[in-house]
Amino acid sequence: MKETLTLANLVQHIIAGTPILAINTTNESRSINLIQNAVTRGVKDIEVHQWRCTDATQETVSKAEQGNGAVKALTNAIGQQAAGVFAFMDMQWFWHDEAKIQRLLLDFSQQRAQGGLKCLIFLGRELEIPKALRNHVVQLWHPLPNAAEISSFLEKLRTSDPFLDKLLKEPDAMEHMVRAALGLDMIRLERALRLARVTRSGQLEEVVSALHLDKKNAVQQSGVLEFVDNNHQADQIGGMENLKHWMEKREQAFGAAQLTAGENLPSGVLLMGISGCGKSLFVKAIAARWRLPLLRLDMATVYAGTYGSPEHSLNQACALAEAMAPCVLWIDELESGISTQGFKSGGGASSRVLGYFLTWMQEKAAPVFVAATANAIEMLPAEVLRKGRFDEIFYIALPALEERKVIFSIHLQRQGFEPQAFDPETLAHSSKGFSGAEIEQAVASASFEALALKRPMTQKDIMEALGRTVPISVTMAEQIKKIEAWAFKRAVPASAAQGM
Repeated sequence: MKETLTLANLVQHIIAGTPILAINTTNESRSINLIQNAVTRGVKDIEVHQWRCTDATQETVSKAEQGNGAVKALTNAIGQQAAGVFAFMDMQWFWHDEAKIQRLLLDFSQQRAQGGLKCLIFLGRELEIPKALRNHVVQLWHPLPNAAEISSFLEKLRTSDPFLDKLLKEPDAMEHMVRAALGLDMIRLERALRLARVTRSGQLEEVVSALHLDKKNAVQQSGVLEFVDNNHQADQIGGMENLKHWMEKREQAFGAAQLTAGENLPSGVLLMGISGCGKSLFVKAIAARWRLPLLRLDMATVYAGTYGSPEHSLNQACALAEAMAPCVLWIDELESGISTQGFKSGGGASSRVLGYFLTWMQEKAAPVFVAATANAIEMLPAEVLRKGRFDEIFYIALPALEERKVIFSIHLQRQGFEPQAFDPETLAHSSKGFSGAEIEQAVASASFEALALKRPMTQKDIMEALGRTVPISVTMAEQIKKIEAWAFKRAVPASAAQGM
């Protein structure tokens, strides 16, 4: 796991004489500013030198010529007698193929700099250090800006931007804009503000909405996470009284506004149970109720290799979630990526993913509420289920009689019907063993059939749709019994009512 770059630890590395640093960054200018601040604070009277491949000569066009320029620039930096910090922006394009560069760095890292303090710093996006140098380079990761840095950036920018200054004079404007900008790099933030200037009204709400939209686009472009548009509420979900009461107790203890701001936000919950019974819906309800952004992580994407190794993809996802905190990180079907069977087939990658996930869950400082769902919880390693990883493990069973009544009422209303025109009691008794998803589909199917016949839907239509459905409690009877046996005394029932 790479060390996170901060002003404090960068000052320490420079003072300590760490010879070679590699900073993974998405914004070179921001990292250079941090380097200059660190030098000013830690070691005065030394200069920060910068090198780009375009600095070699305006006439160099071939990679070989540019490579020679890189070797020359590195040789000059190492050969200087005076102390200095040398920042190289493009060295990663050359050091894999150029033996001279690797030899120069190996020799430099193994001898003390002559004539004073000297530090070589290499910057780039997702730097890949050559194997020969990995033990000689300290790798640092520059995270996305936090709330304090964004606030400082906006305060500095408003002095030269009348439009922004006018916006920030509105009540609580700074807080709203900072929260909307969390997860954006300064480049995207400044670009979004430039676009906001040309909006019709230029009102704060429009600017905040524009920042949210840009943040959604940034998450989508990362590829690893999905930004979920969400307007679900807990009262739109039938049953699960224990799970709803768990949320209410935390709101009573800490206050809903504090939870929304990320203060005392719980670590997370693991929702396990039968498919189609509302696990994903409740994750959305948690995020909506506490007004937190909802990010979805698909473990299949982590292992697909499209965005690097599985551990790199998970690292990138967790880092982005922390940058956007407070937020809800929804890990769907956790067992598909972290399972005991995966260790046997996936080998080292699966073990590293588990190790990183457990460490991150235990040590994350940012207010990220992890809501994980699992269908086959018995496949998860015991380390994941240990107390402290999640605040609680809830088991979501097939809905009981009273819950099925509520579910029918919810879906009848969604289809545009008055629940009072039907008999929920009879419908609930007729749907014994049905999941919430199967009830929803039965109502939708009955509505479609009635619409096709150009007549109003009746209770008989729903009863016939139920009769045509073979519920999951029949098709997966053996598996459901195993899940229920595992959950007994190991998980908290999500519903106060038990039985079908």
